[in-house]
Amino acid sequence: MHFAINYFHGENMRLRDRTAKKNIKHGVVFAAKFGDFVENRLEKAIVQRNHLAEELPENPEKLKWYRVSLENGISGDGSEYYIYVKIGNPDKLCIFFSGGGVAWNEYTAARPVTGAKLAAGLPNYYWNNLRPVTQIMNINFGITDVSSEKNPFRDWSFVVVTYATGDFHVGNNEYPYVSEDGKDEILHFHGYTNFLESMKVAKRLFPSPEEILIAGNSAGAFAIPALSGEIVDDYYPEAKDITLFSDSGQLLYNKWRSTAKNIWKTKEEIWKSINTENITLDWYRALYAKYGDRFRYLYSSSDRDFLLSAYYNDIINKQYKTDQQVQEEYRRQLIEMVHELKELNPSFGIFINNWKLPLITQGGTVHTSVRDMQFASFTQDGVTMAQWLKDAVDGKVYDVGMELLEDKK
Repeated sequence: MHFAINYFHGENMRLRDRTAKKNIKHGVVFAAKFGDFVENRLEKAIVQRNHLAEELPENPEKLKWYRVSLENGISGDGSEYYIYVKIGNPDKLCIFFSGGGVAWNEYTAARPVTGAKLAAGLPNYYWNNLRPVTQIMNINFGITDVSSEKNPFRDWSFVVVTYATGDFHVGNNEYPYVSEDGKDEILHFHGYTNFLESMKVAKRLFPSPEEILIAGNSAGAFAIPALSGEIVDDYYPEAKDITLFSDSGQLLYNKWRSTAKNIWKTKEEIWKSINTENITLDWYRALYAKYGDRFRYLYSSSDRDFLLSAYYNDIINKQYKTDQQVQEEYRRQLIEMVHELKELNPSFGIFINNWKLPLITQGGTVHTSVRDMQFASFTQDGVTMAQWLKDAVDGKVYDVGMELLEDKK
């Protein structure tokens, strides 16, 4: 009798497990289909309502975003590449490096971002092309918002170096990989070529600005210390008033040097300066060693970045998800990084926040703010990031939110 009860109990458990797995699978499929549906609807709305940026005309309007297609540029999947520009005050220029994930091996290369994967919570590491929905990531939000009077950079001229190569804007390689459906593919790690072509446009449109802000978020934040020296030396050597700003560029990995050298195939100067697991810090060290106080230096992050902690969790534990434990580890690493940046240059301006967005930050805090709605609306210690950044480019550099990095007794 006991055997029969245990047998049926075991069969019931196995049935429930199979049912649960089936339901989870169906849920993932449904979420993926829903994600594709939302992305398609968004793209149709952008196109049908004529919200797509036009190609730059011969006589562009001021304070209007335009697209510039680059014949020699290329996105990760081999498709077209273009940047965005805005004609504003010719004396004030922001060169902005967009984010959009990273690929560091064959597994991550095979998993670019799609609406389906985002909705289903499946591993997705980088955007590999530019399409209507990616315009939302690049313009008309935060520092690129032309409609908001709260944006102190509204009247600046802009060049937005878009990102669809997964290589922190520094790659120069044709990387073979096998896709999830078993096909042989090539990831065009040509972020560096795209950067060079973008700078030709910047120099043509804005030949001699008096103030330059070189900024980037997420993957673009990593590019700031890697490429700012080249921007100044090769395109704006006469510029004197230059501010650098990295928003959320922390991802520790002990194979960055090998990745940059062998997978992205960056130029030697870039990969040789990577000596630790903190690629951003290494690039800032190399930059400061060469240029010293020629620039103002700024860095920002939330204290428990939900997305970067998920990337780190994937690197360390092969789990592309965030939780309290990895968020706390991110904060610990951030404390160390900020300390090292201050050791490098005590005048390094820091903005730390603990902002959260319901249903998005998954118990953690936001990932980037400079090109998001919170840029000019959320405050930390009574200061918006917009005000802090405007003060910094005007020569008043200070720290915000440093108490968030203090240990609570």
